[in-house]
Amino acid sequence: MTTLAVIDYGMGNLHSVSKALEHVAEPGVTIKVTADPKIILSADKVLFPGVGAIRDCMSELHRLELSEVVQECAKTKPFLGVCLGMHALLDSSEENNGIECLGVIPGTVRRFATGLTDDAGEKLKIPHMGWNEIFQMTPHPLWKDIEDGSRFYFVHSYYVELAKPDFIAGSTNYGGAFTSVLARENVFALQCHPEKSQHAGLQLLKNFINWDGSL
Repeated sequence: MTTLAVIDYGMGNLHSVSKALEHVAEPGVTIKVTADPKIILSADKVLFPGVGAIRDCMSELHRLELSEVVQECAKTKPFLGVCLGMHALLDSSEENNGIECLGVIPGTVRRFATGLTDDAGEKLKIPHMGWNEIFQMTPHPLWKDIEDGSRFYFVHSYYVELAKPDFIAGSTNYGGAFTSVLARENVFALQCHPEKSQHAGLQLLKNFINWDGSL
């Protein structure tokens, strides 16, 4: 029996995420959407979702006494961060005039610059919203059966700037290349929403369920 905890701090697409996980999970896998630290810490794998502002995210994590739980799980078991759940893993964010984050991965969350243009010189909108390609920068078990350059669904105005390029696992172009996926040991995190990304996203979630945390 494998237990996968989806952290519920009130700021994720919890219904969509849990349904997508249940769709790809094999018998013997239990999905638990929970804010209970004991359940999260005892789970075999952890998914950390998120939608919204980083200030609210950090405030809720502290209020629910989940900050240290996330930090501990990111050290000890297969761990998947999604969107805001990716941002919260870094040292800090420029959003909301500057917020200290969890410091799991060295780096800073930056806002997209104004005046971004595409290759044809057309102005790009912020937030970056819709389908875009992810180019795989390093081999990883979570890329299994996912073609390089597959399209995933994005909604964000901020992106991660990692202190160490070794942790860049995927890159996407939006007025220039930005890190859309990071990976370090047992941690994998994406800027996109795999639960909204059809075949490629479901395959990635399936790969996560089957991942033992090793590279």
